[in-house]
Amino acid sequence: MEYDGSSVYDNAEFLQQYLLRRNRQDSPNNIIEKPVLLELMGDFTGKTVLDLGCWDGRFGYELLQQGCKYYEGVEGSSNMVHEARTRLDTTNSQIHHATIEGWNYPQHTYDIAISRLALHYVQDIQPTFGHIHHALVPGGEFIFSVQHPVLTSSMASAEISGKRSNWIVDEYFELGKRTEPWIGESVVKYHRTFEAYFQALKQAGFTIEDVRECSPRPELFEHQDEFKRRMRIPLFLMFRCVK
Repeated sequence: MEYDGSSVYDNAEFLQQYLLRRNRQDSPNNIIEKPVLLELMGDFTGKTVLDLGCWDGRFGYELLQQGCKYYEGVEGSSNMVHEARTRLDTTNSQIHHATIEGWNYPQHTYDIAISRLALHYVQDIQPTFGHIHHALVPGGEFIFSVQHPVLTSSMASAEISGKRSNWIVDEYFELGKRTEPWIGESVVKYHRTFEAYFQALKQAGFTIEDVRECSPRPELFEHQDEFKRRMRIPLFLMFRCVK
């Protein structure tokens, strides 16, 4: 069985295993991707934040604790929505159960839109970038991360169990659907090149202010062997854009 987008998180067994991996201290999401995202967000005190693919609301709770005025999340998984609403129950926030591409975006509403590792589940990214552009106030920022295209180009490396020491990059310029074996399931993602993301953002009206590949920072790693392994290939691609 193939799972499209966030539907895989409604598999209870998968969700349990995913959350164990995602929330562990040495998760690449926590020590490689997240520090760069926070750096690009800068001072969000008093800002209204839209989070596309908000998962379990954990990051939204952190943003609110650190000065975000209002947080709004969009999540396609009913299990994740339940987790997020429970976690954010008493905060100035709202969680919508909808897909990123299917949600009815309000216009000129948010100071910052973010998305962490969710947009590679969206088949047609161009309309979504357009919706996000319209949802931001003038001068609003859009900051997002995706799985790096060198990883999404070929799923051959993902079929190898255990810690990978070699990665296969193939069919890089063949855009489109990929099916990844992940935590015992088959999950559909969509491969786009660096160029494809860049051009889609420009066509939606964004100005690209910064691009990062989230170079690992040695001080954040408990074990230097793991740091050296993570220095071999980029895991994430991140853009900071302005309306």
